Amino acid sequence: MDLDPLTLSRIQFGFTISFHIIFPAFTIGLAAWLATLEVLSKATGRPVYRVLFDFWLKVFAVAFGMGVVSGIVMAFQFGTNWSELAHRMGPIQGPLLGYETYTAFLLESTFLGIVLFGRDRVPPWAYLASCCLIAVGTTFSAFWIMANNSWMQVPVGWVQEGGRYAPSDWWLILSNWVAWIRFSHMLLGAYLTTAFCIAATGAWYLLRRIHGEAAKTMLSMGLGLAAVLIPAQIAFGHLNGEYTAKHQPSKFTAIEGRWQTEQPARLLLFAWPDVANERNAWEVAVPYLGSFVDTGSFTSEEPGIVTVPKEQRPPFLIPFYAFRIMVGLGLLMLALSWGGMWLRWRGWDRAPRAFLWITFLSFPSGFIAVLTGWFTAEVGRQPWVVYGLLRTADALTPSLGVAEAWTSLIAFVSVYTLIFSGGTLYIYRLLKAGPAATPPKPKSGVSALRPMAAAGQTPAPATGGGVAE
Repeated sequence: MDLDPLTLSRIQFGFTISFHIIFPAFTIGLAAWLATLEVLSKATGRPVYRVLFDFWLKVFAVAFGMGVVSGIVMAFQFGTNWSELAHRMGPIQGPLLGYETYTAFLLESTFLGIVLFGRDRVPPWAYLASCCLIAVGTTFSAFWIMANNSWMQVPVGWVQEGGRYAPSDWWLILSNWVAWIRFSHMLLGAYLTTAFCIAATGAWYLLRRIHGEAAKTMLSMGLGLAAVLIPAQIAFGHLNGEYTAKHQPSKFTAIEGRWQTEQPARLLLFAWPDVANERNAWEVAVPYLGSFVDTGSFTSEEPGIVTVPKEQRPPFLIPFYAFRIMVGLGLLMLALSWGGMWLRWRGWDRAPRAFLWITFLSFPSGFIAVLTGWFTAEVGRQPWVVYGLLRTADALTPSLGVAEAWTSLIAFVSVYTLIFSGGTLYIYRLLKAGPAATPPKPKSGVSALRPMAAAGQTPAPATGGGVAE
């Protein structure tokens, strides 16, 4: 591989965005989970909901802080490595990213302080409202990011002015059905990621025979939510495939893995592509099913990869295999959640330890599914950074040299590794300690971070080093 500035910049952006997306995928769902727990605590009075809220709030604070730190770098790269992208597409992408700050981050950063420190300082209704507004803020954040990325996938509502692209119809950009389908798909993916993290934690505690009531509640709520949402996620995944087939045939043929046009088309389950000879060395396929999945007809004609000019084809292996990993994990998560609901009906005390182990080991499944779905979308879009308008090679900063690209890449990898290692270790310690046995009694002047001391942790000082930084 020729490690020129373009290749190094692509590796750097791919690394940083893959690292960053882990945290929003977790905190978007976790914010909604915390708001739900607060509502249930107020509505039912059951202590377990308050216990779980205080426990997961600490995890949310750490994950949110890591997401903010890793996300700040993304904006800088548009100026350092991808200045041509910023110059040509800035009139459209700049406002979309700015709206995230004005709406989403403003809500999150403002009301997170109230939720962390204000339970004993604000009325209960204000505290509940703050929890809900954080959840709304994280949802807004996902919307603006997906609106921006969806415009890069299927650009609409633009006009070219002097080599730059400016918005001609903001309503069309924001109401584009592609953006809403992809936003819904991402939002459901975030909820499922959080659901399996919560269920896995509950299974871990049951395996260790600790925190019994809290563990059973986490298992029931985590797997119950997944059992409901996964069928909806599969439906939105199919809608994603429809827009891809219509607007991005190069990506679609790479995902499908068919080299030649077929009528009727087979559905390739597995294959070993031979890119050099434009064929599959071996494959496992189901006759007729490819046509049915793509169009609903068993006899439709489906295009092959050879119909796309070579200079417009994306790297083949990554979208082909990443898509199958994502779909395979989705089916496994569906089976696990539906099986869990049957076991819940029988009683968690009778759940086989094998099932608890499988649930515990499913902890990273949501993260992997989100990452492989993102790889499918982003790598499959190549060689375009804005599909049909701007190639990735033309978006690079013209004056960027190999030395500068290497320096920034090494710096980002080093710093991100340090952040990830420290943050992950701290979250692991929080999860290992587990929730308190009973919710703390309200006391005037007591911080919402008091449970950290009860768990053997040292709270951060009141000034400096906070999440807002």
